[in-house]
Amino acid sequence: MPQLNGTAPPTSPLNSVSDYNPVDHLNAIFSHPSSLSSITKTSDALDTYQDELDDEIAALLHQQSVSDVESVKRIRAAKDDLAELFPKVEDVRARAMQTEEAITEMTADIKRLDNTKKNLTLSMTALKRLQMLTTAYEQLRGLSSSRQYKECAQLLQAVIQLMTHFQSYRSIDQIATLGRNVSDLQREMLEQVCEDFEVTFAKAEVVQRRGVLAEACLVMDALGDNARSRLITWYCNTQLREYRQVFRGNEEAGSLDNISRRYAWFRRMLKTYDDEHAVMFPAPWRMNEMLANAFCEGTRDDFKSILSRSMRRDDGLSLDVDLLLSCLQETLDFEHSLERRFNNASRASIDTLSSDSEKAPVFSQAISEAFEPYLSVWVEAQDKKLSTMIPQYRQRPPKPPDEDFSPQMVVPSSIELFNFYRLTLAQCAKLSTGARLVELSKVFAKYLDQYAQQVLLFYVSERSSGQTPSKFPQMEDTILVLNTADYCFNTCTQLEEKIKGRIDEGYKAMVDLQSQADAFMGIASATVRALVRRVEVDIERTWREMRNTGWSKMEIVGDQSSWVAEMLQSIKQRAAEVLGMLHKQQYARAFCDNLVDSIANAFIVSIFQCKPISEVGAEQMRLDSYALKKGFEELLNINAQPNTPTPAGYIKRVNQSMSRIDPILKTLQVRPSPPEALVQAYLIHIADRSDTNFRKILDLKGLRKQDQSHLMELFQAHRASPRNEKLPQTSALLAPLAVTGLSAGGGGGPTIASGIGNLSSAATLSTSNLPTRFDPSTFGSAIMNAARDGVDRLGTPNLGTTPSQTPSGAMSPPTQQPSAASRASFESPTPGTMATTNLNENLRNIGKFFKRDIGGFGGRFGSGFRTTDETG
Repeated sequence: MPQLNGTAPPTSPLNSVSDYNPVDHLNAIFSHPSSLSSITKTSDALDTYQDELDDEIAALLHQQSVSDVESVKRIRAAKDDLAELFPKVEDVRARAMQTEEAITEMTADIKRLDNTKKNLTLSMTALKRLQMLTTAYEQLRGLSSSRQYKECAQLLQAVIQLMTHFQSYRSIDQIATLGRNVSDLQREMLEQVCEDFEVTFAKAEVVQRRGVLAEACLVMDALGDNARSRLITWYCNTQLREYRQVFRGNEEAGSLDNISRRYAWFRRMLKTYDDEHAVMFPAPWRMNEMLANAFCEGTRDDFKSILSRSMRRDDGLSLDVDLLLSCLQETLDFEHSLERRFNNASRASIDTLSSDSEKAPVFSQAISEAFEPYLSVWVEAQDKKLSTMIPQYRQRPPKPPDEDFSPQMVVPSSIELFNFYRLTLAQCAKLSTGARLVELSKVFAKYLDQYAQQVLLFYVSERSSGQTPSKFPQMEDTILVLNTADYCFNTCTQLEEKIKGRIDEGYKAMVDLQSQADAFMGIASATVRALVRRVEVDIERTWREMRNTGWSKMEIVGDQSSWVAEMLQSIKQRAAEVLGMLHKQQYARAFCDNLVDSIANAFIVSIFQCKPISEVGAEQMRLDSYALKKGFEELLNINAQPNTPTPAGYIKRVNQSMSRIDPILKTLQVRPSPPEALVQAYLIHIADRSDTNFRKILDLKGLRKQDQSHLMELFQAHRASPRNEKLPQTSALLAPLAVTGLSAGGGGGPTIASGIGNLSSAATLSTSNLPTRFDPSTFGSAIMNAARDGVDRLGTPNLGTTPSQTPSGAMSPPTQQPSAASRASFESPTPGTMATTNLNENLRNIGKFFKRDIGGFGGRFGSGFRTTDETG
């Protein structure tokens, strides 16, 4: 299209714009009044463009019409060609059929000649084989009568093979007769060979005629498997006839006391076989192995009968366990010797989980299978033996008097116990890898529980000593019990793996010692808390000094209080001693975490015993708590080299524990005037809607009852506001606490006499049940009660907070409050009683919680302590 108004129009606007608008196009061309002068030129250009389009369309229409005519012509030509092609194809097909018929006629004679040749060949072959069969049969009959067995064996194989070719000709009388003759000859030869063996063995002429008998075995081989089996069975029965007469016909000779005579007799029999009979029988027959199998089967049946009669005796005497084990051991040794001789590969060693040989054992449990149902007697014997060992362990001191204490030392009886387990497991795995091994694992579990309850817990419980009613556990004894519990935990896991590695696949799921491992971990938890208890004993005097301070009369905030420095000194001195004895970092961390939690809880309890507390006094307490927190951060590395960095996880744990004190003190720092400030501070820091808890804060500040009414009304009004309606109804931090005023010389306080974790038990933190002084005679019971009291309180949050979480996500269990009534559960431990069951279950649950707690301290728990006497 020509240029308009001096400007080229858009290229093919009708093609490039789907929603073309001619008005917009014209407005674009005549965009200025001065462009109206070119209307004529624009009109001419449009006319010209229209003409060009008409011409182009006409040309395309003409071209299309010409193309359609040509296509029609080509289609017609193709149809004509196909019409000519079809007759030609039919003609070719007809000629092919004619050619095939001609070729068939030409080759018909050739096919007849081929069939004739094939039939002639078959006939000649059949006649030749028949001639060979007839000749061989006649020769075989002659050789058989003259007992030329070597030649007979070769001919017999040929005759049997030739007869297979005439199976399809059995309808011919002559062939059928010849086949019957051959079968009769085979039977005659079988009977003849058997008779020769019987006569030779009856006349004891084996040595003189073993060459003939060896050739006769070749005939039996040629006669087939049935003939060979008959001879093998006869030989085994003949050789074992004397054995059966002696040991089955004589009750004394056949008793378990004479089991060694049975095996000695058969060893002599094998020697006779090697010296005189081995050359008679072909090696593939493995006649000596067949003889051993027959001996084992008969002996196994004898033992089953003998053991069954022994269990049904009327004289009241039970089966002698020592005799049973002695017989079983001899049997296993005998089976092992047979395995070495015949399988060329030893059975699995008692100290390995599987044999290196790929061949399956042949004589494994061939005889010892008879003892399997009666091994429960042996398991019961081990049970009785262990039942006598546990009281002996309990009577021993934790550490031998002639040995020096070492931080890595464990109670020697634990090593003895697991060494006994190792030897017993090795013996049982050799005797049985099935149900009896499961029974033994249950016995192991039973006495692991008893060892934990009656030995380890006993060492850290109160015990009579001379004129005193109880003996305070020594620090070294507590450390020994901790090390031993860790060792037992680790070794329990190894013992379970070892048993599962040796037991049959179908019984693996029945073996479980994790409950026992968790119980030992519960003891480890109790001993860590006992160590914390020692620190609490040392700082009791400083808590008393704190409670005797006049917190309501303070006018200014000075440096930290005097009792803080004394407390930190006592804590660090005792912690340095304890940490110096803990050789594993996991337990050192657990001790420090529990200690910080305990002191933080005690600090909160003491706050509520210091009524009244002024705003300045609360600020001073915050300063003191900060000083304690900074001191606690140094505990973990108190024995380390200078400038040793403290783990960030421990610092975080200290901050979490001590930060629970701040909400109370921050609220106490706010003056009651204006009252709205105190109410808002409570809602921000304590953050609950409880009237009771708010009144505790008012009592703690020492406000009179008449002054509290207005504050209570304001509190009720503010808590109803929309921004406070989502607050919890009561704060777990304040709910268990009660405010108690103490005189200047009052002695009450957070003592330890009520047991492990009394300061952190959220359910019993009322000062009304806190004793006035520490009684060391109750210390051992406190440890015991922590395990017996149940773990329902173990998960109770410490003073309203959830258990502190380590950086790895492990939860530290708060300590628990024991009940006095639970002490009786350990006075006379009796396996199977309800008290023992509850104690064991509590220890397991405490151990599971403690594992999760110290699992975040880094490293695999229990992996850092091993001894050379571990199982396996």
